[in-house]
Amino acid sequence: MKNSEQMAKYLLEIGAVKLSLKTPFTWTSGIESPVYCNNRETLGYPEIVSFIKDSFCEILKENQFGRVEAIASVATAGIPHGSILANHLNLPSCYVRPEPKKHGLKNQIEGPIPIGKRVVVVEDLISTSKSSTSVIEVLQDAGCEVIGLIAIFTYGFKFNLEKILRIKNISFRTITNFETLCRIAMESNFLNKEEFIEAFEFAKDPMNWRNNAKLLETKNS
Repeated sequence: MKNSEQMAKYLLEIGAVKLSLKTPFTWTSGIESPVYCNNRETLGYPEIVSFIKDSFCEILKENQFGRVEAIASVATAGIPHGSILANHLNLPSCYVRPEPKKHGLKNQIEGPIPIGKRVVVVEDLISTSKSSTSVIEVLQDAGCEVIGLIAIFTYGFKFNLEKILRIKNISFRTITNFETLCRIAMESNFLNKEEFIEAFEFAKDPMNWRNNAKLLETKNS
């Protein structure tokens, strides 16, 4: 089984994926989603943590990334997986906060800043990509050469992420994605056909999905 399919299967098996069509989950961005993927659940399963580490290593071997000199994790969910990966590769690591601390040293980057080094950013999940692109900019402003962004899962929203990373000459790869997750979910009866279709409607237009769903409910009532 491909890494993408196995990762999706793991997420479903451990209950990291939640589905709620009638009462959607509200993300930090304000988007209402019928699906919520909590990759933090993977930390309770050593086999899955090891699988994620190995999958990241395979991704880094691809030609798009080249020689990696440091790992930077997106706080907070990306920290454990980034640290494990860095330790396995015997590379220095750091993590980046959404904003500088309000007290103490007021750091935004914690750990030795890999100035001038080729850095790969580790995130647990990509949705709107705001946190990831913000971290990349912070690292670049600090003098790091960010060459890649990797994550466990992506919803696959465009939001110009791929275009931005292309312009910045940064490779972007994830272990699995929303499309694969939904397909495996339907094959394993986690989703029925109606829920499968609804999930894909959300993926096509996440900003307006909830309003469209409400209009459909009104017409059918």
